[in-house]
Amino acid sequence: MKVTVERAALLKSLGHVHRVVERRNTIPILSNVLLRAESGMLHLKATDLDLEVTEALAADVEMAGATTVPAHVLYDIVRKLPDGSQVSLETGGDTSQMLIRSGRSRFTLQALPESDFPDIAAGEMPHRFTLPAGELKRLIDKTQFAISTEETRYYLNGIYLHTIESNGMPVLRAVATDGHRLARVETTAPEGSAGMPGVIVPRKAVAEVQKLLEDAEAQASVELSPSKIRLSIGSVVLTSKLIDGTFPDYQRVIPAGNDKQLVVERASFAAAVDRVSTISSERGRAVKLALADGRLTLSVTNPDSGSATEEIEVDYEADALDIGFNARYLLDITAQLDGDTALFKLADPGSPTLIQDREGASALYVLMPMRV
Repeated sequence: MKVTVERAALLKSLGHVHRVVERRNTIPILSNVLLRAESGMLHLKATDLDLEVTEALAADVEMAGATTVPAHVLYDIVRKLPDGSQVSLETGGDTSQMLIRSGRSRFTLQALPESDFPDIAAGEMPHRFTLPAGELKRLIDKTQFAISTEETRYYLNGIYLHTIESNGMPVLRAVATDGHRLARVETTAPEGSAGMPGVIVPRKAVAEVQKLLEDAEAQASVELSPSKIRLSIGSVVLTSKLIDGTFPDYQRVIPAGNDKQLVVERASFAAAVDRVSTISSERGRAVKLALADGRLTLSVTNPDSGSATEEIEVDYEADALDIGFNARYLLDITAQLDGDTALFKLADPGSPTLIQDREGASALYVLMPMRV
């Protein structure tokens, strides 16, 4: 194999694929990136057996061929080369090594044969649709924070993607929950998504997709089977196994009868929560909201460090109510809202609260209260 590529293009592509590779691997080949040069293109592939990312870039191919070399080492080498330089990748008769040349720099990397590299991308994907990358990014950005990190409830360790009819219209909906808070965001269902299986996209795949959706104007192509998802954005293709589990019936925890409405100015509310929570204990982080006519008093009491209160004017006309929330969860949710105001729908101190930009907004959040 002998191929020459432009450093910036190679660095960008390696940046997309090398993140998939785990730093510690018991299987040596999984530490490597597969490089295949053919027909004026250099193809790169990396995998951790659950997730696979491939990308192709234009290259000057003198001799076709393929090999695999340590992904993070190659990325670091290319990253440290000067801007605008050309990078030559070469394997000769000794296929156990690859020579990297750029300007006066020479590097030799240990290589493993391409034939040992695993392939997880095989299989038929019966469901296929496309949607703007910006729309897919919005679905992910506004739900990702609520993904559970509790490994025992593995079926909550991802975003539940499915189509459903809402107000007579088909919508594509993303849902994530960790049992304490729930995020639900929807968009008009793209053509071809009807009848797709409800799938749980794992946390790591979600994080990688989020980084790949750099150009909001681009189109993202989504292919699905009951066990895998494949996403194509430009020249990058990401294939991931799906979480094999049943996502809980989230509709049951979305309250329908919360009749007490609170409207707050989003930025000033978040700043006030942030200030008073400085006092809270790191473990509990509970902040108490005391609501009376047109007034909200935020308070935190910590036996170890003291107390804090702050009062803000709000739009609230229902009965007086005291309710407690985890301050970090409150801040996470208010950070996802787009509007200048936030609408809270409350019931009582022990029931879940509904939070959204406004009535009928496409993003909806549910937050469980805390005892204070």
